[in-house]
Amino acid sequence: MSNESKILVTGSAGFIGFHTTKALLEQGINVVGVDNLSPYYDLKMKKERNKILKKYKNYKFHKTSIADFKKLNKVIKKEQPEKILHLAAQAGVRYSLENPWAYAEANYLGTLNIFESAKLNNVKDIIFASSSSIYGANKKTPFSEDDITDSPISLYAASKKANELLAHSYHHLYGMNVVGLRFFTVYGTFYRPDMALFKFTKKILSDEPIDVYNKGQMKRDFTHVGDIVSGILFALKKDHEGFEIYNLGGGDSIPLMDVVRGLEKRLDKKATINFLPLQDGDVVETSADISKAHSQLHYDPATPFEKGLDEFVAWFKENQKWLLKLKD
Repeated sequence: MSNESKILVTGSAGFIGFHTTKALLEQGINVVGVDNLSPYYDLKMKKERNKILKKYKNYKFHKTSIADFKKLNKVIKKEQPEKILHLAAQAGVRYSLENPWAYAEANYLGTLNIFESAKLNNVKDIIFASSSSIYGANKKTPFSEDDITDSPISLYAASKKANELLAHSYHHLYGMNVVGLRFFTVYGTFYRPDMALFKFTKKILSDEPIDVYNKGQMKRDFTHVGDIVSGILFALKKDHEGFEIYNLGGGDSIPLMDVVRGLEKRLDKKATINFLPLQDGDVVETSADISKAHSQLHYDPATPFEKGLDEFVAWFKENQKWLLKLKD
């Protein structure tokens, strides 16, 4: 991947998309960003991210929905990228129970459009975002890429599993080189306002109670966004032949109440906790086996959760004037 390379990134104004696009731009790579700036969470966050990206001369942005095939295909035909990094998606496990149509449109139809347009425009290399949620209520930990993933327990997870099946079909039928990356609970600066870590921080600072599900008896493999970006960049640089799936996790599963106590310590404020039962679609624990990504992509997460939490809280405090006003 040379400086003359052109990568098309869907979801470039999203959380992971922003950080990855910024890293590519800083390497001098030309990036075509595609994002529909969905108002699923406060648009100010997406606009702030995109404003930063637009300062780079090698960034070109298209406000386009991947669910609109004609418009998406027009962009890909015009830009002729060497590779597509598909990160756009309708996120959120709980919201998928309220509005399943959003997931059918953005995740399934949008991904179908990406692969069909890539086929028509002879783009052979696609890296796409999958999710740890496809492991469902898997009792075996850590989760391995070899585990059976036929029983997703949320509609969001089902849409991500469908993406992987679509990707394999296009690889098999049209010889595309396809890599799926299963992300595990990514966090960091410019975080999504609808995510627990952001909401906990905001509500503790605002003296509002926080909702903690399953009475706090949950564990997550928190992964710093910088480590996720490094994994994505390794996947983009590697010459792939065929179809591969990789876990990208942090390498350690953190108890949810440790996260709450960590925030209390760094914010120097006690949280008022509203303990609730396990929500439909949620899993009790996630844990990633990252040995495959380590051996084949040289993926080696470098940010321990304590360090990442320090960084996140420092960023939040520095920007709380506008962050506290955001709607999740």
